[in-house]
Amino acid sequence: MYNFKIEAQDWSILKLKLQRKYNRLTEEDLQFQEGQEEELLKRLATRLNRNVDYVVFTLSKELKDLSSNSL
Repeated sequence: MYNFKIEAQDWSILKLKLQRKYNRLTEEDLQFQEGQEEELLKRLATRLNRNVDYVVFTLSKELKDLSSNSL
């Protein structure tokens, strides 16, 4: 269990950044509802062929500066 939280208002920006960085992710891969972070992390880890720790690190990094254009 990861202590990782995504706010609904941040998700739309984060989702766009993920689509730009990982263009192979589909809308289905990026489906998210608040409170379902664990399922999202596992799904992204599987699709990106990475572990959940990597996904948490990547998402946390992007959440720190949502206004940045960098990936």
